[in-house]
Amino acid sequence: MSNVLLDQVEKQQGVNSGPRPMTNQYRIAVLGGGSFGTTLGNMMAEKNHQVTLWLRNQSRADEINQQHKNSYYLPDLTLNENFRASTDLQESLQNVDIVFVAVPSSSCREVSRDLSQYISKETLVISTTKGIERPQFKLMSEVLRENLADNPLGVLSGPNLAKEIANREITATVIASDSSRLIATVQDALQSSYFRVYGSNDVYGVELSGALKNIYAIISGIGAAMEMGSNTRAMLMTRSLAEMSRFAVSMGANPMTFLGLAGVGDLIVTCSSSLSRNYQVGFAIGNGKSLEQATEELGQVAEGVNTLRLVKEQADKQDVYMPLAQGLFEILFNHVGVAEMVSKLMLSEQSDDVDFQFNVK
Repeated sequence: MSNVLLDQVEKQQGVNSGPRPMTNQYRIAVLGGGSFGTTLGNMMAEKNHQVTLWLRNQSRADEINQQHKNSYYLPDLTLNENFRASTDLQESLQNVDIVFVAVPSSSCREVSRDLSQYISKETLVISTTKGIERPQFKLMSEVLRENLADNPLGVLSGPNLAKEIANREITATVIASDSSRLIATVQDALQSSYFRVYGSNDVYGVELSGALKNIYAIISGIGAAMEMGSNTRAMLMTRSLAEMSRFAVSMGANPMTFLGLAGVGDLIVTCSSSLSRNYQVGFAIGNGKSLEQATEELGQVAEGVNTLRLVKEQADKQDVYMPLAQGLFEILFNHVGVAEMVSKLMLSEQSDDVDFQFNVK
């Protein structure tokens, strides 16, 4: 994409492509000791911010503090010596400027209630969890907002595989918020020589795209296990983007957001990399494993499985055409064979390639 066209797309999305120079040091809490929470916290500790990682596992916290390792999630990463962990939530949140919430979606509501007791109204709260709460179809920022009505809230999302960030591979992300102060502060806290932070004011679109792509990462993993060719993989990704965008429009999101890092960028990386948990679940299913076996082997949460149920329900209610999501639902929950479903999809009614248009000025 040319720089001129990129500028136009970013302008349409309300994007601020880079932070103003700052030299502030922040007190930061990262809630959730998984691979992304650990990587995010360590990255900021390397910038000399005061960072505490909150997690529930005491032995893992001791390992981080004493050996500077989180061997369960990131065995090859040596953590910064200034990066500390705690199992005491109140202590972790004492006088913090920024809180990053990186817990599984199933824990987000509980954590948001606790957060409201321990932080001030000025504390910035950023969700990094890519999931949806049932049965009301609430995104994680909406769950947080119910208990943190007065706090500035943001969503961090993009093609951000934790192990690659931990290896200092060049990466970019999107911070979305209604608060320009929050965007600038998060850019200042995270920006580095290998991690670029873009801004957006489309909170709902950025967050929705991050949740939806997990569904299609499972599909892509199934395709990889079946050794599908390059043509097929390209078809799957582009039709996945079409479904995501179609669903987003039905929910009131800005479809232009899906052309950016949080949309197509995140979709590409999760559909292409074996590091993606959702891709791994799909790969196991494509090799004949059941959903239960695939989930047990992974040993971590694959948000796409829960998201699929909710998106299927919502798409049915709103009569949104999503054949790939529908097909995956049949495979995972109605035990339809993968080969049988592929045949049904290929013989189904053909629709237009692009079925909504943008008015770009």
